[in-house]
Amino acid sequence: MASYPLLSLAIWIPILTGLLVLATGALCKSWQPRGLALFGALLAFAVTLPLYIGFDVTSAAMQFEEFVPWIQRFNVAYRLGVDGISVWFIILNSLITMLVVLAGWKIERQAAQYHAAFLIMSGLMNGIFSALDGVLFYVFFEASLVPLYLIIGIWGGPNRVYAAIKFFLYTLLGSLLFLVALLYLFIQSGGSFDLLSWRALPLSLTEQSWIFFAFLLSFAVKVPMFPVHTWLPDAHVEAPTGGSVILAAIALKLGAYGFLRFSLPITPDASVAFSGLMIALSLIAVVYIGLVALAQTDMKKLVAYSSIAHMGFVTLGFFLFLEMSVEGALVQMISHGFVSAAMFLCIGVMYDRMHSRQIADYGGVVNTMPKFAVLFMLFSMANAGLPGTSGFVGEFKVILAAMQSNFWIAVAAASTLIFSASYTLWMYKRVIFGAVANERVQALCDISRREFLILTLLALCVLGMGVYPMPFVEVMHVSVQELLAHVALGKL
Repeated sequence: MASYPLLSLAIWIPILTGLLVLATGALCKSWQPRGLALFGALLAFAVTLPLYIGFDVTSAAMQFEEFVPWIQRFNVAYRLGVDGISVWFIILNSLITMLVVLAGWKIERQAAQYHAAFLIMSGLMNGIFSALDGVLFYVFFEASLVPLYLIIGIWGGPNRVYAAIKFFLYTLLGSLLFLVALLYLFIQSGGSFDLLSWRALPLSLTEQSWIFFAFLLSFAVKVPMFPVHTWLPDAHVEAPTGGSVILAAIALKLGAYGFLRFSLPITPDASVAFSGLMIALSLIAVVYIGLVALAQTDMKKLVAYSSIAHMGFVTLGFFLFLEMSVEGALVQMISHGFVSAAMFLCIGVMYDRMHSRQIADYGGVVNTMPKFAVLFMLFSMANAGLPGTSGFVGEFKVILAAMQSNFWIAVAAASTLIFSASYTLWMYKRVIFGAVANERVQALCDISRREFLILTLLALCVLGMGVYPMPFVEVMHVSVQELLAHVALGKL
């Protein structure tokens, strides 16, 4: 399987299918672009499965590598590869894209353009997770902004243009210093954009510090970390359901992935030197944003703030520099992809019927939508970190590692279990339980077979990962060990 260009297929099948859907959408009947988009998404997901099946879990080296010279004058190459850190994100991205295309089956307004945007964005994000060349990574990293900007700006809510522009400006401005850092590394390496060779550069602590903060400003916005998180609630509230799903499940992972691919391996000494700052910002996200989520009256905004808190757990795990904490953070990223996608899809199911996201407009939904209520309960429990669900595994590993590092960091981190249970279950209680609140709730019908299929697939992922996380952990184990050994060795 290693002889096949699986990574290129994972990138270009959704992009080319998206372009085909875009080109033929206006010429075909309404169901044909949807069918083509679904076929492309299924095929793109299928070609990612051999990445896991054929992955050598005993090796920390890049696997399934591809190399084609691109801009030879500047030594820019089309170089791809995955290790145990990145392989699961490509599979997750392709799975979530397939479900989003299926969830948007009934979109009527510019349906071809809608599905094409998600497919193109899926391919670009697979490119981010597999790029081993600095320029190639940056091209994919910036290009992925465009489809999501269009999704929010065209199919979003009443304030969609404001939210789309705010999202675009925050993320674009954060990336400018990232580009400067890439160019500096290119010069220092003697004219190479090879990410793996940059790990061996003899950079002083001062140089590493400047590069670290250039990376930080870019990746912190993407995560998003406190205090550059304010674009996320606006983007989520205004985005269509599919946009919120992709934004939470995949796009937020790009910044965290950047820390592991750039900050820790290229600037290890600076990463250790500023770990206190990163831990502090992460704990602020966990505690303060958790309290902010408690005050929300809009379901989407509540889940958006919970995403910031959960991603704070991820960055905390990275900068504790312990094997258990980094693995826990990676597991939390994958779990959050499943759980946040499911939560936003559940909110989308209710919004499609009631055209409201306000918690106060609901109540007693279990009386009219019992199947939906059961699935929504599972995802709410996973969001709160219930043992037996995927949400517990990563959080438990990070808290346990934090206890080994510092008792008070562990106490602050563990508070997320209280806060997440509080705001998630409080929302669930007010929306689902009790007597039927009004005539609109009384008129609700339970989920369709298509909605049931989508949510059941995510439920199986949440339960499967919660009960048996080994398939996820064993893939990343050796790569995490190699990364931490490199950070511990340092460059000074």
